[in-house]
Amino acid sequence: MKPLSVARDLKRRRARERSGLFVAEGVRCVEELLASSVAVRCVVISPALRQTGRGQGLESAIRATAASRGLELTEASDAELSAAASTDTPQGIVAIAVQPERSFENIPGSGLVLLLDAIQDPGNVGTILRTAQAFGVAATVALPGTVDLWNPKVVRAAMGALFSQHAFHAEPDATLDYLRRRNITLLATGAAGEPVKRLGAGQAVAIVVGNEAGGVSAELANAAARTVAIPITGVESLNVAVATGILLYALTTA
Repeated sequence: MKPLSVARDLKRRRARERSGLFVAEGVRCVEELLASSVAVRCVVISPALRQTGRGQGLESAIRATAASRGLELTEASDAELSAAASTDTPQGIVAIAVQPERSFENIPGSGLVLLLDAIQDPGNVGTILRTAQAFGVAATVALPGTVDLWNPKVVRAAMGALFSQHAFHAEPDATLDYLRRRNITLLATGAAGEPVKRLGAGQAVAIVVGNEAGGVSAELANAAARTVAIPITGVESLNVAVATGILLYALTTA
């Protein structure tokens, strides 16, 4: 493997889908990756990593465990690493890892399922994944039109949550079939919906959120048992990541 070439190639969604690999960039993101169960193929470091004590500690930890983990460690110049990275500040470290195999059939346990319907902004999706992990969401399903979950900007914005949150892509038909088979009630979100309420004990629910411009698709809205909303005043809508956080709080703890 030529790590820098692979990292550059993995900027493209098609390359990520073909190879089953993804890139993690930055000190915190790589720390979280190495602490997870996700398989890491290689790490590329540059002198910029040594500019902070935290970076120096990360490099030492990687060197101490690289052989036992079967992890390839490569050094590059700051310019070479920056050219291979997708983010503006890779902080002197990039890791290449294997996308975990996730599907409806291996969702861990039962609980709230979150559906993302055509949410395109990587920062919003990363924030939603982190929020879903914080509120104990069993799985997050990215429906067509949603940005690739393994886009480097999503990976970084999720701040490690993607490595443990059971998140994957699926088609609407497969999603609705899964919900029917498991007797999971589907809730849509929309401005005209009833106020969202806390789930009852043992209630199996999936909630779908759509993008700010188009909302939830007609197919999913029609399949939903009901539509829920966040009561707001003074503004027409909320950022989708903010709204999702409020919805999850209301469903699980309010």
